[in-house]
Amino acid sequence: MIGRAATAQDDIVGDGTTTNVLFIGEIMRQAERYIGDGVHPRVIVEGLELAKQESMRFLEEFKIPKEPTRELLLNVAACSLNTKIAPVLANPLCEVLVDAVKCISAPRKGETKDRHIDLHMIEIMHMQHKMSTESKLIRGLVLDHGGRHSDLPSALENCYILCLNVSLEYEKTEVHSGFFWSSADQREKLIASERQFTDDKVQKIVDLKRKLCDGTDKNFVVVNQKGIDPPSLEILARDGIIGIRRCKKRNGERIPLACGGKQLNSIEDMTEEDLGFASKVYEQVLGDDKYTFIEGVENPFSCSILIKGPNDYSIAQTKEAIRDGLRAIKNTIEDGCVIPGAGAFEIAAHE
Repeated sequence: MIGRAATAQDDIVGDGTTTNVLFIGEIMRQAERYIGDGVHPRVIVEGLELAKQESMRFLEEFKIPKEPTRELLLNVAACSLNTKIAPVLANPLCEVLVDAVKCISAPRKGETKDRHIDLHMIEIMHMQHKMSTESKLIRGLVLDHGGRHSDLPSALENCYILCLNVSLEYEKTEVHSGFFWSSADQREKLIASERQFTDDKVQKIVDLKRKLCDGTDKNFVVVNQKGIDPPSLEILARDGIIGIRRCKKRNGERIPLACGGKQLNSIEDMTEEDLGFASKVYEQVLGDDKYTFIEGVENPFSCSILIKGPNDYSIAQTKEAIRDGLRAIKNTIEDGCVIPGAGAFEIAAHE
């Protein structure tokens, strides 16, 4: 029962699970005393219901309506984080969390009021590297995969971002089929014609890149949800295009939100309007893991919090604290009111 109450608290509010567990334990201890004195359990339950209604009524009087300014949100975040992680780590994270929520709730062009806060638009990425205090906000995206070809550039500036969901690899037929040839020359032609179909698709991307980027300081990045085979990567690398394959579906949805443009399911009739833009795309390699950073985006309606830490334990601890802090900030903005902390409400309700 206590576990389910804590889970419900976490799902709805995102914070205060420890308080919940302590309260339930104490209420059960009091109830046990009353049952020992011969009070019927139904009477105790009715008493708890009355107490709940009375507490909710008192809460409406006790809460303080406040404009959710940056200073207030920083205090709320500090309150939430400092109970879970060390102050040396919690205090710098407060700024990161408030900036992240402000980033995704800012009105778009032509809109006057803030948008609904969808915390799924904040990606929480982790990287086992350096110290926990190195965690930071990326106003853009961090992809936990990189290019898969040694000749691909590892860093580009002023990049058009082409977000694709198109297979750029040679696929064998699913039906049983066979080639018949009478000379080695014919066999080569048959293989080349099969390969040509994929090469033509890649060539269309290269042609678009040349049309938009030749003679300028612009560059080109392809992020594809499906595969890009080695010969296709070779063609892209020759033209200085970063090609990222098998990107996660959620990244495919968030790239157009952060960088602009659209996610394309076909490479026919591509135009400049279909492309996103980022001022900086670079790759960072740690051991066997590759991370691609897309920064300097024009309309960051999606952002990433990059958690760093020396080991899995500290990363998990920071991640949990960040989740709770984000929920606390979101609730403050949506409710437009706060109550004094440090158990002030609980003592006032008791009085």
